[in-house]
Amino acid sequence: MANTTFSRRTLLTALAGAGAATLVGCEPTPAAADPLPDPLLVTLDGGLTVLRGADRQRIGAGVATADGRLVWTAAANDADTDLWRVDASRGNVSERVRLPGRWVPQTASTDGTRLALTTERLSATGDRPAGRAETPVLIADTAGVRQRLRLPGNVVPEAFTHDLAGLFVLEWLPPAAPDRYRVRLVDLATGVTGPLLTRAKTPVPEGAEEEMRGDGRQAVLAPNRAVLYTLYTHQPDHQHTRDRISGRPGSDVHAFVHTLHLEQRWAYCVDLPHPFGEGRADGHTMAITPDGARLYVADVGSGAVAEISTEELTVRRVAALGAGSGPAFAAASADRLFLGAGTAVRAVEQAGLAVTAERATADPVTGVLLSPDDTRLYLGQRAAVCWLDPVTGAELGRAAVPGLVGLHAPARPA
Repeated sequence: MANTTFSRRTLLTALAGAGAATLVGCEPTPAAADPLPDPLLVTLDGGLTVLRGADRQRIGAGVATADGRLVWTAAANDADTDLWRVDASRGNVSERVRLPGRWVPQTASTDGTRLALTTERLSATGDRPAGRAETPVLIADTAGVRQRLRLPGNVVPEAFTHDLAGLFVLEWLPPAAPDRYRVRLVDLATGVTGPLLTRAKTPVPEGAEEEMRGDGRQAVLAPNRAVLYTLYTHQPDHQHTRDRISGRPGSDVHAFVHTLHLEQRWAYCVDLPHPFGEGRADGHTMAITPDGARLYVADVGSGAVAEISTEELTVRRVAALGAGSGPAFAAASADRLFLGAGTAVRAVEQAGLAVTAERATADPVTGVLLSPDDTRLYLGQRAAVCWLDPVTGAELGRAAVPGLVGLHAPARPA
């Protein structure tokens, strides 16, 4: 999840022109030491940590479920690896199991019961991997090893299928010097890798699979845990599967949302219009509404925000909110979208896609989260977390968190 800021003059001018209210709160106060009302899974400079009330539960390097409920972590034990799982909301820790060899947690199933591990740290939304001809992958749970695979090629595990029988991976091409990738599906019973289905639930023909270039910025899981949305930016020479099948030339698209159905095993790309993808990757962010019906993508560098219908998988509308700068973060309630970037936070009414409130913060924003009941808006800042009333903008509390890097998710009960 280098920071630059909005100038205060630019911010006040925008507020005056739009008639937006100014949010209050989140200013540093020397005596602020409020206990957090919700457990939060955050990233510190030492790894993942759960903030629970006034307590801090350090977990370290690990992989969390998308909703922040469960965290898998591992540690070297001589030539082997100890693995265990943490219930982030309650603090419960499972018994440690020993895995033969050295392994690093890579991705967890949406229900947190399975984990894919690799021999080196990889990322489906990070830098490209080093060249290699094959990839060792271990599938484990709280009882230990379930499967051990040696997958041909240069792959990065991305997500489990809903029934846990398959593993979606990014296959990088060419394996020895990767510069592009495609999404494929590994049958965990046989270890065989093959193509996905189209949205029409037919197999993608040989040679028609999408090959992507660029940056995977952020992944968002649908509330029903059935669909994974990943935002990609900077996609030169990219053609979608639908274009390859039809023979049409690909459009000049610089950003899109890759939609991966974890139950039905198909993929589809929702193209984002200009100017999405032309600015910095970390200036893009997205959030999904609690009912899963609408996905919002924002590019703070240009000020553009797009609303995607998750049923139709189309961009319904695009609005201009005014440009900003800095890494971007978002959260959505049923009727509002909250955007944080640099030293500014905006509340956007979804009905009109218009800014209704905006304020400058003392420090750069490093994360934006809504509490599970949508009554508190959490902001990560330098060495602190503060929380606001999302309707009035009034500050409700603030806690010092030295070493804070970013916010991951509310630690909802498992």
